[in-house]
Amino acid sequence: MRALRAPKTDELMRDTMKYFRPLLFLSAILLVGSCNSYNKVLKSANYDLKYEMAKQYYAQGLYNRATLLFNEVLAPMRGTENGEESLFLLGMSAYKAHDFDAASSYLKKYCEAYPKGIYVEEAAYVQALSYYEQAPEPKLDQTKTYEAVTLLQSFVENYPTSQYRDDVHKKIFELQDLLVEKEYLTAKLYYDLGPYYINCSLGGNNYEACIITAENAILDYPYTSLREQFAILILKAKFELARQSVEEKKEERYQNAVEEYYGFTNEYPESSFLPQAQKLFNSAQKFLGRTNKTEDDTKA
Repeated sequence: MRALRAPKTDELMRDTMKYFRPLLFLSAILLVGSCNSYNKVLKSANYDLKYEMAKQYYAQGLYNRATLLFNEVLAPMRGTENGEESLFLLGMSAYKAHDFDAASSYLKKYCEAYPKGIYVEEAAYVQALSYYEQAPEPKLDQTKTYEAVTLLQSFVENYPTSQYRDDVHKKIFELQDLLVEKEYLTAKLYYDLGPYYINCSLGGNNYEACIITAENAILDYPYTSLREQFAILILKAKFELARQSVEEKKEERYQNAVEEYYGFTNEYPESSFLPQAQKLFNSAQKFLGRTNKTEDDTKA
C-alpha cells in the first residue's frame, strides 16, 4: 500500500487561509468601521451623541475611548442632568483603564461637587481603591499606602452600613500589614547597620534607632503578626547597644537588656527565638556578675 504523503506546510497554510480569509476580511471591515465611527464621534460637535457613545463604549469595556469622550462632554454638560453621571463615569472609566491617579482626581471632584449625589458612596469607595491599587511593595516609600488607609477609614466612618464595608475593612488590614512590614524592614536595617553612623535619623546610633522604630511599631500596630519579630529585634539591639557602649554606660544598658529578656520570655515562653535570647542573657549575666564581684572586692 502506498504511504500517504503529508501535505507541506505551505499547502496547509493555503488550505487554512481559504477558510479563514472571509472571517479575517469581515473582522477588518468591522474594525475599520468601528474606528471610523469613533473618529467621527470625536470630531462631532453633538455633545449628546458623544455622551451616549461614551456610555456605550464604557458598557463595552472600551474605557480609554469612554474616558476621552466623557472628558469632552464634561464642561458642556456641567449643570445639566447628565453632568453628574458624566463626571462619575469619567472617574470610573479611568479606574477601569488602570489610570489610578486620574481616577482618584475625578472621583474626588465628583464627591466635592455632588456631596449628596446618587453615586457619591461608590465614588468615595473607588477613590479609596485608586490609592489602594497604588500601594507599593514594603521596601518602597509608603505615602500612597498611608493615603489609602486614610481614605478607607474615612469611608467606613461616613458609610458605616455600606455594602462595601467588609471589603474596606479587609483592605485596611492588608495595607496595615504592608506598613508594619515596612517598619520591620526599617528597624532591621538600623540593626544591620549596627555601629555605622549612616542614615541614622533616630536616636544616638543605629541600635537606638532600631529600638525606637520597633517599639513605635508595636505601639501603633499592637495586634500585628510581626510582634514577636519586633520583640526579639528590640532585645538583640539592646544587648548590642550595651556591648558596644563605653564602660560607664555598659552596666545600666546591660540591666535594661536583661529586663527586656525577662519581658520577652514572659510574653513568648515557647518562642523559636528563645535559644538566641538565652545566649544573650548569659552574656549579660557574665558581665554583670563580673561587675558586681569587682564592686564587692572594692568594698572589702
